[in-house]
Amino acid sequence: MMKTHPHPRSLLRDDVLEPLGIEVTEAARRLGVARTTLSRVLNGHSGISPDLAYRLELAGVSTARFWMILQTNYELWKARQHEPPHVEPLRPEAA
Repeated sequence: MMKTHPHPRSLLRDDVLEPLGIEVTEAARRLGVARTTLSRVLNGHSGISPDLAYRLELAGVSTARFWMILQTNYELWKARQHEPPHVEPLRPEAA
């Protein structure tokens, strides 16, 4: 896993929308989502949901699986930035 994992918004904003010259309002309209929904993702306040990932796929921007993997990797990276919680094994140790 990467040392620091970027939020998927970086790729969506910097590598998709900006090069195409598409503003958030127009992108939201084309994707069929509320402007606030897309804005929250692009500002890092929300993650990419399965629904948005699917819409991005339908819009021709990679696959839904790609966007979900990016989001999952980011969330795992964030979780690992904290002190690990106390967890006990679910199965007894093998003898």
